[in-house]
Amino acid sequence: MRYRVIQEHDRRYPIRLMCRALAVSAAGYYAWRSRPESARSIQTRLLRSAIRVIHHESRDTYGSPRIGNTLVKQGHHIGEHRVARLMRQDGMRAQTVKKGRATTQSNHRLPVAANTLERAFRVEAPNRVWAGDLTYVWTLEGWLYVAVLLDLYSRRVVGWAMGQRLTVELAEQALTMAVANRAPAAGLVHHSDRGSQGGFKWSLQRPLESAQYAATSYQGLLTGYGFIPSMSRKGNCWDNACVESFFGTLKRELVYHRHYGTRDEAKQDIFEYIEVFYNRQRRHSTIGYCAPAEYEVRTAVA
Repeated sequence: MRYRVIQEHDRRYPIRLMCRALAVSAAGYYAWRSRPESARSIQTRLLRSAIRVIHHESRDTYGSPRIGNTLVKQGHHIGEHRVARLMRQDGMRAQTVKKGRATTQSNHRLPVAANTLERAFRVEAPNRVWAGDLTYVWTLEGWLYVAVLLDLYSRRVVGWAMGQRLTVELAEQALTMAVANRAPAAGLVHHSDRGSQGGFKWSLQRPLESAQYAATSYQGLLTGYGFIPSMSRKGNCWDNACVESFFGTLKRELVYHRHYGTRDEAKQDIFEYIEVFYNRQRRHSTIGYCAPAEYEVRTAVA
């Protein structure tokens, strides 16, 4: 490794100076450089290059499990421990997690549905169970609110909407997009929490903006489509863990590393993340390290 470092920097620093700094002999370095590269060394060099490419294409979000799985699918014979070691040596790591805070408000008087889903997050076919929720992203223009619907079969985002106000219309736009994209049959289970996410922007005088999924108009849409409503128990975020996990991924891998000047800037970035990266490229451990779109294609063929 020390010889490799010297070789990589031999055009910037004197070789003998680097040998002294790294406590190796110049003769030893020159002898190493004159020897033919071993098969193991060639393999390691190619693996390092492949790991860098995968890590970069993942927006620096993949750790050793996902990178190892990608390498295996590319035909490399390598274990996760070796991937982790090579990543450590090259200073690569997955984006770190920032802890959030619970923001769901369910203190409203609108009717709520029973928890039909009961945390049965493993679904056998597409368009059987969708889960929805809302979150918020800060910009210099103020909050941008994001509503999404996930198909729990593939964890694909099938509907989404973004706006500057936390309204029932925002949730309805995401639902309308999902229905237009997927054309599901009646009987689909639609799961959500009882309230909404909006931090400190609550108003008890405006119940439709603090309980989007329980709002009469939203429930009317579900009835019209023939969907079965399901809601998390009060104060229990684990009942909607899949969407909570998606929002955590979105913020950990994208939002926390950005400083948005405008809502439009944030919208464009989030749109690209969802439609280009998350749905079509990002490998999801729950579905065998496939991207959601890839998983749906593979299982449809099977």
